[in-house]
Amino acid sequence: MKPKSKILIIAGSDSSGGAGIQADIKTITCLGSYALTAVTAVTVQSTQGVKSVISISPKEIKNQIIYSANDIKPDAIKIGMLNSKLVIKKVIESLKIIKINKIILDPVMIAKGGARLVDKDAIKIMKKNLINQVTLITPNLPEAEVLTGIRIRNKSDMIVAGKELIKLGAKNVLIKGGHLNDEKVEDIFLNKKEFKVFINKRYYTKNTHGTGCTLSSAIATFFSCGKSIKKACELGIKYVNSAIATNPNYGKGHGPINHLNSIQLKRSYKK
Repeated sequence: MKPKSKILIIAGSDSSGGAGIQADIKTITCLGSYALTAVTAVTVQSTQGVKSVISISPKEIKNQIIYSANDIKPDAIKIGMLNSKLVIKKVIESLKIIKINKIILDPVMIAKGGARLVDKDAIKIMKKNLINQVTLITPNLPEAEVLTGIRIRNKSDMIVAGKELIKLGAKNVLIKGGHLNDEKVEDIFLNKKEFKVFINKRYYTKNTHGTGCTLSSAIATFFSCGKSIKKACELGIKYVNSAIATNPNYGKGHGPINHLNSIQLKRSYKK
């Protein structure tokens, strides 16, 4: 089977394998595409939490991006954890050089166990200089609150926060509603012209580690293969929901989801 597209992942490593660049590679591979990587940080973590974060030199992050992309030009880029102002600046410089139009930003800020992964200066420059450079931003509710300063308690608040992100320069926004306690999970997609609520079954499980990383990589993959950004969001959400439903129940804490579910559900992605 020949890969359908090429995705450059710019993100941190997760030693437990459930999130970060490991989850990204698994997702992209299982959905039939080829993954390149630029590692931004190495985390020491398990399903029970993050022990430490070791940053990679911003200069070397830029070198990874440019050196890889100049050899194998990606069809899309997925950006995950950028844990400092200098890292974000170097990533922005890199994006201007390699000139890829399809970019998905997952603004990773808080680990599943609650550990803060980025500093305040990084958040400021992300809001001012990076959000307006990407095709889609995919914050969960805590991340959307940090970026907008809006307290999100319900779907109406999600919409307000989404509109605020559009004001900050985002072209498309997908706010993930998994942190609300509703019976169904509602994810909200919007831009200046479109609005869509994706409603799906909630699975009551602690095994949801890596869902955000997986979703943004799945969206990047579908988008790189010619789907519209809204359709890519729909298919990405479907993939993640199936991965949660079939999780392998690994670890003593927040366990990983099942990236291999795409092999069983291959036909549904052709619709």
